[in-house]
Amino acid sequence: MKASPQEQQVLLDLQHVDTRLDQLAHRVANLPEIARCAELNARLEEFQSDSVQAQTELSDLGEQVAKAELEVAGVRARAQKDQSLLDSGAISSGKQLEDLQHEITSLAKRQTSLEDVELELMEQAEGVQVRVDDLSDSVARTRAELADVEQSRDAVMSEISDEVRTNELRRIKLLEDVPEDLVTLYQRLRNNLGGVGAAPLVGKHCEGCNMELAPTDLTSIAAAAPDDVVRCEECSRILIRRS
Repeated sequence: MKASPQEQQVLLDLQHVDTRLDQLAHRVANLPEIARCAELNARLEEFQSDSVQAQTELSDLGEQVAKAELEVAGVRARAQKDQSLLDSGAISSGKQLEDLQHEITSLAKRQTSLEDVELELMEQAEGVQVRVDDLSDSVARTRAELADVEQSRDAVMSEISDEVRTNELRRIKLLEDVPEDLVTLYQRLRNNLGGVGAAPLVGKHCEGCNMELAPTDLTSIAAAAPDDVVRCEECSRILIRRS
């Protein structure tokens, strides 16, 4: 394959641009802000789910407390009515008086039992309310932190995007100065050799694989015409000689 020394030097410039684009892509894929955003979103979703459950539990307890209050009020009203009847002296029958007193005593026990249930439900509701408030605070704090991290991520991504666009435009310009067959070979080698398809020959070393070339290979390269496209015998990459 033939290409002028100038075209081969352009290929090395193209490699520098592609390497930088690869570095930028790697940076995006491993951006700490992206990982942190994913972590915070997962945490926020968990807090929100727990908050919904806690609020549902608090609502259910509120209904139970209201029901218990009505039951207590009903028993209290009935006991007051019986006590008023007892105090009125309107009942003269000993048997009726005994039954009424017994009912008042039973209602007092029932009221105490219902009030105990009501108190327990209210205490449970207070505990759940604390959990609801804590989760609400956690949701607010996580949202605020997420917003800060997203802002930082967007700033970094904007900076990277600008550099990517600059290098992509430069790449397009460089491709205009390299023969198509050489670009095809370079791209195939890049795909197969970890992103590096062309490397400079520095002294006796290929900068692509960092290996020292054998004396016979160096002799062959030295004897090659300036427009010959030479390859590293160790890694097969295109070697760019100093012009």
